[in-house]
Amino acid sequence: MHRRDRWIAVAGVVPWLLVVLPLMMMLGALWQQGYQGLSLAFLLEDPRSAGRAGGIAPLLLSTGWILAVCLAVAVPVGLGCALYLSEEVPPGSPAARRLGFVLDLLAATPSVVFGLFGYQFFAITLGLGFSILSGGLALSLMVLPLMIRSAEQALRGVPGSYRQAARALALSRWGWVRRVLLPGAASGIAVGVILSVGRALAETAVLLFTAGYVLRRPDSVFDSGRALSVHIYDLAMNVPGGTARAATTALVLIALLVAINLLIRRALRRPVLAGVPR
Repeated sequence: MHRRDRWIAVAGVVPWLLVVLPLMMMLGALWQQGYQGLSLAFLLEDPRSAGRAGGIAPLLLSTGWILAVCLAVAVPVGLGCALYLSEEVPPGSPAARRLGFVLDLLAATPSVVFGLFGYQFFAITLGLGFSILSGGLALSLMVLPLMIRSAEQALRGVPGSYRQAARALALSRWGWVRRVLLPGAASGIAVGVILSVGRALAETAVLLFTAGYVLRRPDSVFDSGRALSVHIYDLAMNVPGGTARAATTALVLIALLVAINLLIRRALRRPVLAGVPR
């Protein structure tokens, strides 16, 4: 290998290390502080002593319900908006630029603003109060711009030859969307869903204003519930001696995020022209 090639190889490795090393350092610090608290009982028991003892079972339930409400709204609405933008709005047109500006503005809006809006609109105006439903709906508004943008780019990236093949097969508009366009853009849509899940699971400010702060086990989406991210914040900032438990909860949250990512990728891994009649 020539010296110049070696320098190019080194130049390629350095950015990779700059990305991987902080991640490994973060995971290592969390593992060092929190691995001793990991156990089956930690996942199945209720918290005690403000979270310094017991487990996180109610928090897992609350987090799951909040995420389910968020995705139940954000995925179909975001995908529908992305389909409209990709199929009905020509790229580079004034309408596309205006809609893109609005989406980028919403994506850059601080999460605390979504929290204040969610509290005022969902909790007070609609009368939902501090509840899992309020938190999930507010989170769906926050992740919608990310979901729409990711899905739109994935849909626009489907090769034009697929559209020509669909026309040759005399597919209807719905058949083209269902059997060709959506499967062809599945990997990009999966990225949007994964990014939305990551932002929703990590969010704290929105849920403090909408979902509530209580540690008890919720009975329905109309009950208040504490998410894992809120619990981590509370243990680290407000509970003396709660840092180790916060690190343990963070490890569970990261494992949950990884598991959801893998499930989404596997669910959306389909052949592009699956189901097209021959």
